[in-house]
Amino acid sequence: MKSKADYIGRFAPSPSGPLHFGSLIAALASYLDARAHHGQWLLRMEDLDPSREPPQAAGQILEALEAFGLHWDGPVLYQSSRLPAYRDALQRLQQEGLIYACDCTRQQIQGLGGVYDNRCRDRKDVPQDCALRVKVADRTIHFKDEIQGATQQQLLRECGDFVLLRKDGLFAYQLAVVVDDAFQNISCIVRGSDLLDSTPRQIYLQQCLGFETPQFAHFPVAVNEDNQKLSKQHFAAPLDHKTPLPALLRALKFLGQPLSEELAEGDIASVLQWAIAHWDIQAVPKLANIRLESID
Repeated sequence: MKSKADYIGRFAPSPSGPLHFGSLIAALASYLDARAHHGQWLLRMEDLDPSREPPQAAGQILEALEAFGLHWDGPVLYQSSRLPAYRDALQRLQQEGLIYACDCTRQQIQGLGGVYDNRCRDRKDVPQDCALRVKVADRTIHFKDEIQGATQQQLLRECGDFVLLRKDGLFAYQLAVVVDDAFQNISCIVRGSDLLDSTPRQIYLQQCLGFETPQFAHFPVAVNEDNQKLSKQHFAAPLDHKTPLPALLRALKFLGQPLSEELAEGDIASVLQWAIAHWDIQAVPKLANIRLESID
């Protein structure tokens, strides 16, 4: 990881509903790594899809973080306020000849095995109501993940050209996250393994836009008995703000951190202080996901 003086981490939830246990793991892991390095921990709301974001959700997330003692540095950054920055980045890529229009449907791409075959790259006509894709290079992106180890992806074969602006006019996650990580000078990204596959795409965009590449650490994702990631879509229960300590201790156990019996008698502040002092990212399981019942 970066030196203590240079460390800037972040937690970037989508305000689609209240935080659940899977969200707590993500917040806690990134928080502990930042605080253990005496670094900053920033909070970003990835609120780019209003149709999926109840008006009260962002406030509920802030309340949950406060209840669990996870206090962030500086003001909250809302992606909905950053649209001009995303347009500027897209224009820079267009000027480099890296952007093209595509009207392929999701069903067509799924029929290709989920990897886009770049069929719209050389079209002479410009389709209406289209998405904008970035041309990927025929190269392999390598990076060392602090938890999962050496990782690589051959972009052209395993990913294909990917969307930066959706057909509905919304900016895609891949572009927004890269632009905002650079804007906030994020040096270390600690997040779930469900985003491990996205990391090479983000590194590629960082290279194209001249941004520095942060260090990455991807922890296992919490899944239910059906191996589904905990989410609002799969009816994950909201966190209990009134009695946060049991969930906090359970999240530490999920992350492989050693626990003492005395911690159960403490309070949120003392447990977090202990967890920061004893944080060991190498103790986090090197797995893609973990069933919750396995840690109970």
